[in-house]
Amino acid sequence: MAESATDDVFYDDVVFQGTDGYSLAATLFMPRGPRQQAVLINSAVAVPRKIYTGFASYLAGRGNVVVTYDYRGIGGSKPASLIGFDASLSKWASHDVTAAVSYMRARWPTLRLNYVGHSFGAQALGLLPNNNHVSRALFVAGQAAYWKLMNGRESYRVYALMNFIGLPLTRYYGYTPGRLASGEDLPKGVFLEWAKWVKNKRYLFDDTSLPGLRNFPHYHGALRALSFTDDPWAPAASVDLLCSAFTGTKPTVMSISPAGAGVAKIGHLGFFRPEHREGLWKESADWLLGS
Repeated sequence: MAESATDDVFYDDVVFQGTDGYSLAATLFMPRGPRQQAVLINSAVAVPRKIYTGFASYLAGRGNVVVTYDYRGIGGSKPASLIGFDASLSKWASHDVTAAVSYMRARWPTLRLNYVGHSFGAQALGLLPNNNHVSRALFVAGQAAYWKLMNGRESYRVYALMNFIGLPLTRYYGYTPGRLASGEDLPKGVFLEWAKWVKNKRYLFDDTSLPGLRNFPHYHGALRALSFTDDPWAPAASVDLLCSAFTGTKPTVMSISPAGAGVAKIGHLGFFRPEHREGLWKESADWLLGS
């Protein structure tokens, strides 16, 4: 981890339990000086917590307690075998992200709690029964990922990859091989639910079996959502669709081009590259940690 953690901060690998007692691997970043606020970073699908090390270290270097963690079945929270492992996107939200918020509140009860949600991590905030504990939320490429809202050829590639390749392979292996999307292996239930939502015109909002949907209006904190013009997975329309469900607040959606950020590309994962330290990171952190 040291190669990414360039700030002068303490960090330590820890474990906390999901709401059902399942152990989740996490990393705690601590400032060397006074602790001002707390920040929870919530991952995208198939993305391990190590991807967020640089940004977490940067936030900690600015005087904040920061936690990254892996959902069950991902990274350090993966069992010996994913075959038969019980996990889904909805369980990630109800069991893992909910527990992560509770862990932050219990361990640092006097610090303001801020939330960074990348892709699915943004979607999860609305599903949480305890999202009222979050004061500010920064969404990075957080979207309602209906396939027809994806840009250009990517929409057809995603549809074909999920339905004609992903589904058969997942049913054959009992899990989804990560090489399909250059990410982590996925538990079967996660991929099946994701593939179902992607085909829905309103993504997860069309899943009537999802009890967590009632929690979206309960979030009343500040919300800023970043959309990147070269991100085929989270174009502005899909970001707007996700944000429209947060009726208890007034989300601010910002569309950012690579040229506007002074870089060649950003895409779906690029925000978390260290080249954005003095640009996107600083501006986003100024807002997230502001009053």
